[in-house]
Amino acid sequence: MSYLVLARKYRPRSFTEMVGQEHVVQALTNALVRQRLHHAYLFTGTRGVGKTTVSRILAKSLNCVGPDGTGGITAEPCGVCNACRDIDSGRYVDYVELDAASNRGVDEISQLLDQAVYKPVVGRFKVYMIDEVHMLTMTAFNAMLKTLEEPPEYLKFVLATTDPQKVPVTVLSRCLQFNLRPMAPQTVQAHLEQVLQAESVPADIGALRLLSRAARGSMRDALSLADQAIAFGGGALEEAAVRQMLGAVDRGHVVRIIEAVAASDGVALVRTVDELRGLGLSAAGTLEELAMLAQQMALVQAVPDAADPNDPDTPAVQALAPLLGPDETQVLYSIALHGRAELALAPDEYSGLMMVLLRLLAFRPQGGAAVVAAPAVPAARPAPSPRPAAPPQAAPRSAVSSRELLRPAAASARLAVVPPAPVPAPPPAPAAAAKPVTLAPWEAGPPADWDDIPLEGDPAPLPVRAAMPAAASVSASAPVAEADALDDPLVTRWTALFTDLTAQGNLNGLVRELAWQAQCLALDEQTTPKRVVLRVERESLRQQGHRDRLQAALGELLGDAVTLEVVAGAITDSAARRDSARRVQAQNDAEAVITGDPMVVELLVRYPTARIVPGSIRPMA
Repeated sequence: MSYLVLARKYRPRSFTEMVGQEHVVQALTNALVRQRLHHAYLFTGTRGVGKTTVSRILAKSLNCVGPDGTGGITAEPCGVCNACRDIDSGRYVDYVELDAASNRGVDEISQLLDQAVYKPVVGRFKVYMIDEVHMLTMTAFNAMLKTLEEPPEYLKFVLATTDPQKVPVTVLSRCLQFNLRPMAPQTVQAHLEQVLQAESVPADIGALRLLSRAARGSMRDALSLADQAIAFGGGALEEAAVRQMLGAVDRGHVVRIIEAVAASDGVALVRTVDELRGLGLSAAGTLEELAMLAQQMALVQAVPDAADPNDPDTPAVQALAPLLGPDETQVLYSIALHGRAELALAPDEYSGLMMVLLRLLAFRPQGGAAVVAAPAVPAARPAPSPRPAAPPQAAPRSAVSSRELLRPAAASARLAVVPPAPVPAPPPAPAAAAKPVTLAPWEAGPPADWDDIPLEGDPAPLPVRAAMPAAASVSASAPVAEADALDDPLVTRWTALFTDLTAQGNLNGLVRELAWQAQCLALDEQTTPKRVVLRVERESLRQQGHRDRLQAALGELLGDAVTLEVVAGAITDSAARRDSARRVQAQNDAEAVITGDPMVVELLVRYPTARIVPGSIRPMA
């Protein structure tokens, strides 16, 4: 006798045997007991949650006659009468299952509907079950609308789909819809324990937990994985063997990652990634396990009594929870969660995993240097409501806002605010003419939270630019120094060649980016063929095809054969860096012209509430 897989052997035969779908079972049971039966049902949900099983149980409930042959419609089919046994075995003439994925045309549906005019042969009801109904063509849907709306009293429709969004609303409105939910890992684990006990298969709790998580809410997937694990483990389910079969990451690795982050130990973090690479474990699985552990830590931090005492991982979670603050745990969870989507963009998954884990150190509030608050600019005029100037002091990292935390350090240092030259105050009025001055509402000082109130029509401020105080000037010393440092004659010559290539239209796409971001290391135009050596940092630009196209463009421009070599390495000078330095210098010069203009200074002095909107100054060219 051939072996029957667990998913088929332990398929529920009645509503009482179903697990994880209590809301559907309760509604159908009450409808059967009270004889309030709809003519069309639509069951939706992901794979392996029980759509076909519910349909068969419903068909048995409608056609069961009991062990003695005198029973009626019931919510508890007997399972021993001819109708129940034939439906379970798939040979009941009045129960038709149609796979819409392979019978999706109007001809197949018309043939099925032509049989609807005939009464049941042996049963009480005809039941048409159409699986994956969303695969039907629109013509097929239209052909069944009338029969679906007003079928004969002996005909019941049961539709099942994994994608209800593709089912026309005209069909949805004619059906009673039930959404079968993905099952919780705890529910799947409990059912696996019962099945394996019935099969007399020894199983570790850790192995069952791994299988229930890997099933992703599908009971059929869980039973199929259990079949595979029994074969892999030689008749027993052990956690180590199941973890090896699934390629799951041992939680011990993830615990060491969190301990390294808590201790700001980059060496231990890199060592753990090397161990994962050596074992061939999945980078995505590592981040998934890390996010799951961070979620459990956050739960213990918020509600200590919410931890499951029966979970063997609870002691480890309770030991890790005090190592990080609640805010750090949230950052850990968010980075791990979003890092999984970035793995596909990385050169390889382990380098992507390394960057995600290093980001945990970089964004840890207690792991970076303290941020020093800039001193307030002294007012050059009397203000109606002056703000007290805060003395320079070191602000703790945890007090820094998320916007400042995500701002690159190098970018935030591009603009240095220096106090302006003192502006002479106007001479005081004669004492005889002095009288109380009443300021109009628009002349009053700004409120305490003025900077937090966006003005209508204001452009969005640049993320790297701080708010510019009134009558402040911008120091361009840092960009100028950077521009002075970019004076390599080889790069200067390469930039000229790049300009000529662009003017001729010989560069486009990634080939242009290769020439744009490359640093010239050697340029020998006296030899034959001419030799050019470029250093490129990005691996995607160092492809052989891009190099060949750039070499051909150079040969066409110089009128001679060219040998182009592309090497990997960090870039210190390139056409792109020079253009960026030029743009920064132009921006700083424009801001210096505006903030130093006498008319602007006079307006800022005359109107206390006036300010220069950050990001509103742009260079002319």
